[in-house]
Amino acid sequence: MSYGYGQPGQQQQAYQQQQPQRPPAPGVDQNWLWGVFQNVDKDRSGQISAVELTTALSNGTWTPFNPETVRLMIGMFDRDNSGTINFQEFMALWKYVTDWQTTFRGYDRDNSGSIDKNELRTALTSFGYRLSEKFYDILIRKFDRQGRGTVAFDDFVQCAVVLQTLTSSFQAYDTDRDGVIQIAYEQFLTLVFSLRS
Repeated sequence: MSYGYGQPGQQQQAYQQQQPQRPPAPGVDQNWLWGVFQNVDKDRSGQISAVELTTALSNGTWTPFNPETVRLMIGMFDRDNSGTINFQEFMALWKYVTDWQTTFRGYDRDNSGSIDKNELRTALTSFGYRLSEKFYDILIRKFDRQGRGTVAFDDFVQCAVVLQTLTSSFQAYDTDRDGVIQIAYEQFLTLVFSLRS
């Protein structure tokens, strides 16, 4: 089977990392962040669980932060695979979330607190992705938890992380970087089930 992504002739650009492309937020006082960490660490274990982190995060819409996004972020920053994050890991996660907030606000042109399909297209295109209109419809349906045709901050982060994870997995098979791979069914299953989630 052969599968491509993006528009013809532009597939290579889709491999660009989709990390926020803005300057990092100014340094945060480590003592202040330690205080935040201690407030979030309700059980005083020295580790923050996904449940504890969920209570500390705000997506700007007065709704709980998406638990799946929190789980993905814990997985990204949990270096010792404990299922929790320590203070050092928390500092890295804090910077990551802050950078994504800055990026999100930059694409939320109408300052609504969520991004619509056009704003999502602008963001992902700036990250190097060249995707079809139909695929943007799919992304909106997948990551719009409120049913409003828009994506909130936490869901935007999840969308970006999932898209990057899938792109990296695809890239491992696309050795000639033409945006097309040919894999057997079992290879496809291996690719899917090997994704860190």
